[in-house]
Amino acid sequence: MVTPLDAGVVVAGLLLAFVGAAVSVYAVTLTGFLIGAGAGYLAAPNLVGLIAVDGLILSVAGVALGGLIGGFLAYAGLSVAVLVIGGTVGGFVGRFAVGPWYAADAAGLEGTALLVGATLAGVAVGALLGFVLTRTTLVVSTAFIGAALGSRSLTPEAFSTAAEELAFEPILFDPTAIPFLAVFALGVLSQFGLFKLGYVTKLVGILPGARRWTASDDDEGTPT
Repeated sequence: MVTPLDAGVVVAGLLLAFVGAAVSVYAVTLTGFLIGAGAGYLAAPNLVGLIAVDGLILSVAGVALGGLIGGFLAYAGLSVAVLVIGGTVGGFVGRFAVGPWYAADAAGLEGTALLVGATLAGVAVGALLGFVLTRTTLVVSTAFIGAALGSRSLTPEAFSTAAEELAFEPILFDPTAIPFLAVFALGVLSQFGLFKLGYVTKLVGILPGARRWTASDDDEGTPT
């Protein structure tokens, strides 16, 4: 059964995938909100027992507070937020890339070192690309995160399981799955097309606050 929450996550994901970088200020803020909300949801179970509040209320509060903090920080520091978003996606890709080797030596120190090293390398590369190629990184990152949510590769249930088990494995998904790849590829093509056809300028002129920053790979894209 599809709940309103599931539907809302899918809609937010598709919007992020198809028009994310075109309205950078909104996309970065939404992405920051989603990342913050996810972090708040994962952190909430650790506070059960420490705070005299019902677990469900604590989870809702964690999502709301984490989302608000993430969204505010992303909006307040857009350029830094792109680095964080790029690093998040890069870290996931690095973690997925070494998954088979880690699984083969899950109990070994070598496997753990490989996992951590690849994840950190992915974070570094993603953040570096966010600094050098702002627009491209934002297009790819928003399409990636949006496709994960829009194709239901990432679901609220996955975050719920991760929170219960205090582990990140439940929110890891296969980025080679056809539904994810289809939304991701179409999202990237759609976003680059919006820039190429000049629709970004029109969107920036219509949407309030969008003029504050429009992603670019050159010095025209810096915050104003």
